[in-house]
Formats: sequence, structure tokens, C-alpha cells
Amino acid sequence: MSPTTRATDAPDGPLTSDAPASDGAGRRASLTAPLVTGGVVVLATTLLAVRDPHVTGSYGACPLYLLTGLWCPACGGLRATHDLANGDLVGAWSMNPLWVLAVPVVVVLWGRWVARASQGRRARPAPAWLAWAALVVVVGFGVLRNVPALAPWVLP
Repeated sequence: MSPTTRATDAPDGPLTSDAPASDGAGRRASLTAPLVTGGVVVLATTLLAVRDPHVTGSYGACPLYLLTGLWCPACGGLRATHDLANGDLVGAWSMNPLWVLAVPVVVVLWGRWVARASQGRRARPAPAWLAWAALVVVVGFGVLRNVPALAPWVLP
């Protein structure tokens, strides 16, 4: 291997997660997934901003709530997204505080994905502990949502 050739550029090895793509076509292709994802989210959010989920039956109902009477961690998420899209932070918080806290995190993670893709780098997988921590938070919120004493603060 010559001094100017990197180990990751070897024809028999795959491109590693930190090695940039060598051509513009590779970078454009790697930007496709995050940009399409962002576009779909913008379209869905626009739909939610226009069609109010606060109207009963406009988007259906939570299957868990219909079957068990329990509030799931996502209950109120559509209404919270509608309120956020219309600039009503207090209304969004009253529908689903966990989602209101998660939205900025999701936006930052998407921005990092776009930045890495624009440099031709693959997204790094999240560490396993982070997935477990997220699961604990979501399940914990779901349990707290169904504690009657906390109803004024966590129910949609």
C-alpha cells in the first residue's frame, strides 16, 4: 500500500464509518435517506398542523387505551405535535411532556445524521446502554401516566 492510500480505501475492505466518501455521487447517495426522512416528517407535521387531532375521531384512537383503559407513553403525541407545529408549547406539554422533551433530541440527532451523511460518513449506531435507558424512560413514563395521583400533570 502506498503512503497516500489509507487502509479503508483498500479494494478488498469496506468503507468504515469514519472514512469520508471519495466522490460527490457517494455523498449525494448517502444524503438520500436523511433528507427523505426529514421530508416525510415535515409533510406529516404539516398535515398535523392543518388537521386538528384534538377533534374526536380525526385520527382514530389509541388501541391500548381502547382495549385496556390505560394511557400509553405515546398518547397525546399527535395532539402535542399539532400544538408544537402551531407554536403552543403549553398545550403540547399538557398533551405529552415526554414527546415535547424528545422532539429537540430527535431534531439534533437528525441534524447529526445529515451532517455525517454530507461528509460521506455513515451514521454511528447508538450504544446499547442508550437504547436500554430510553426504554426505561418510556416505560417509566407509561407507568407514571396511569398513577391517579399524577393525572393532572401527565394525562393528555
